[in-house]
Amino acid sequence: MFELLFRYPPAVFLRGEFVLRSPWPKWLLLAVIAAAAAGLALPYLLRPRTHLRGVHLGVLWLLQSLTAAVLLILLWEPAIAVSELAPQANIVAVLVDDSRSMALTEGGETRERRVLDALQGVLRQLRRGFQVRLYGFDAAPHRVGSLTELGTAQGAATHIGASLARLDEQTAGLPVGAVILASDGGDNAGTVDHAVIDALRQRRIPVHTVGVGALQVEHDVELEDVALDSRVLAGSRVTASLAITQRGFAGRRTAVAVRAGGRVMATHPILLGADGQLQREELVFDLAAAGPATLQFTVDPLPGEANRGNNTLTRLLDVEAGPRRILYVEGEPRWEYKFIRRALDDDQALQLVSMLRVSENKIYRQGVKDASELADGFPQRPEELFAYDGLIIGSVDAGYFSPAQQALMREFVDRRGGGLLLLGGRRSLADGVWGGSQLAQLLPVVLPPGEGTFHREHATVSLTPAGELSPITRLLDDPAANVARWRTLPYLMDYQDPGTPKPGATVLAQMQAGGRTLPLLITQDYGRGRTAVLATGGTWRWQMSLPLGDTTHARFWQQLLRALAGPTRGRVIAAVSAATLLDDGHVQLSAEVRDVDYLPAADAQVSVHVIGPGGAQAMLDMLAVPGTPGQYQARWTAQLPGVYVAEVRARRGGAAADSDVVSFQRLDGVAENFHTGQNRELLSALAAATGGRYWNVDDLGGLPAAIPYSNAGVSVQQLKDLWNLPAVFIVLLLLRLGEWLLRRRWGAV
Repeated sequence: MFELLFRYPPAVFLRGEFVLRSPWPKWLLLAVIAAAAAGLALPYLLRPRTHLRGVHLGVLWLLQSLTAAVLLILLWEPAIAVSELAPQANIVAVLVDDSRSMALTEGGETRERRVLDALQGVLRQLRRGFQVRLYGFDAAPHRVGSLTELGTAQGAATHIGASLARLDEQTAGLPVGAVILASDGGDNAGTVDHAVIDALRQRRIPVHTVGVGALQVEHDVELEDVALDSRVLAGSRVTASLAITQRGFAGRRTAVAVRAGGRVMATHPILLGADGQLQREELVFDLAAAGPATLQFTVDPLPGEANRGNNTLTRLLDVEAGPRRILYVEGEPRWEYKFIRRALDDDQALQLVSMLRVSENKIYRQGVKDASELADGFPQRPEELFAYDGLIIGSVDAGYFSPAQQALMREFVDRRGGGLLLLGGRRSLADGVWGGSQLAQLLPVVLPPGEGTFHREHATVSLTPAGELSPITRLLDDPAANVARWRTLPYLMDYQDPGTPKPGATVLAQMQAGGRTLPLLITQDYGRGRTAVLATGGTWRWQMSLPLGDTTHARFWQQLLRALAGPTRGRVIAAVSAATLLDDGHVQLSAEVRDVDYLPAADAQVSVHVIGPGGAQAMLDMLAVPGTPGQYQARWTAQLPGVYVAEVRARRGGAAADSDVVSFQRLDGVAENFHTGQNRELLSALAAATGGRYWNVDDLGGLPAAIPYSNAGVSVQQLKDLWNLPAVFIVLLLLRLGEWLLRRRWGAV
């Protein structure tokens, strides 16, 4: 219909430039139009008054003036200048997605078959004026002789950007006039790199995208993501957050499970929400053994699911053996000290080293490695304190520590990345004058002024909304049961007013005492470490008052101290760009290296030893990152699917090497199962960015006519006359007909 009215395809008007072929100047056209409009207005101004209103006269004058303007413009010979590809001198590259997602069946036909059938007629028309080159593509393009060589749809990945970049390289120096890319847009990289688009723009190659596939796949449940910590201590209780979407199964019940080595670790029933709604579920499970743990998370498939391949995600988790060493300084013998030590007796990943001041000048040490450890009291040098991963300060006043020791404790959190916990007590917090110490800025609270904040009175406990979600305070797996459990815990024997939580702090638990509600457990990140305040010394009553064998007290303290000291790392911290590599083995290995004082080490010699499946090994030197002292990087490619372990070793001078280990895995043939709906947004954006157009696979009739109008390849400038367009004569007719109908209606004929 468009070409019937305007003679040329839309591409001519989108790409062309309006010109006037007449040698007469444009200013003269404007002057003549103005004169004609004035001349047409003169009779209305001089004519004696009629029954027509002023607005009626104005409308009639406007219609007559528009008619005159159109006729005058036609006298100036309007045309449109557009670049057109020279016949038989240019290449049109046609890329057809041959990945697994194109094998999905919709309406009894696969996506790829729909594309191939739709392109048959398009290619016949294109071959009349162009050299047509056919490609199939998945992770990369491959040349084919005809459409019959496609149709397998077995590619393990879709990389649109990489395929276009490879095509640009292969056709460098050739006159490529346009690219037609047919796909569902399911790019596993998620986007097309700007460098690829810039390269196509420089060659002025438009990419016409042909979209296929439903925007939303019906009757499908998809596990979109699984979020969990990349490292945990052995024996930790792990919380995984699962993101699930579905269509066609709202209100149905299913379950999620996590498996390790084929063994079910935990299951959780779920009720599916509304169609298209992102639903989050938590799965809690224990990991006992150290080493890389390959975890498989699965949503049980439902009858009638269109795609069951997107019900499972795999995650790799580094489980560290530990132990994390925690220094506990207590200022007086009390029940809390005894029961904290007892709570950690069976935890192999945590080692508690304690200093108990039993009198003014006497210290009782427990858990030390040898007689020299802490023999001179609290550490005085960085290498002594930094040997620990966590620090607990009990009922000890700030004056017990020298200014140098307080500064060292601050650096322990800020620079070392350690965890610091202050407990309530008669010599702690505000009563221990900690508000005036060098550690005041580290604390997650602003301590109240003065003393008298510690009370030997009963207090009951409950969780805050943040505490309901925190793994620190998860005593029971069921969220509702966990909240109820905290409310029914035995009362605390004492409590302390911790003051006001700072803006960046998180209150996990609160207490009701003396008619007030006060924060009980407050946490905060500081520098590279973490700090916390537990405003009581009376949690020991949980162990004394609960039935024999109840593990509530031990579980709370183990989880609290694992959260406090578990994230603390050594002088070498290894990392990877992605723990799971989908269909692409390129990985960036990085390391943060620090010296004995935990300052960035810019002069280290860093190497990484990679061990993978099938005996694959590699030894790489890591290079310093310019402008970032202590940061080192190396790039590598994992050729085979499987789990890889990388050991990073750093040495400075003649000192012994420090090391860290990180794991990653390559999975092939998985990504194509996810996000299988047509990504029209990506295809449309790619076409718009390169000067092409998005086409629906069922409406390709105008595609061949749009291809010739391009500035790429070998092109010539063409002038297309506009004076003889059917649309122009229709406009003139409508203007005159409109004037006559209005005159008749107003009685002026």
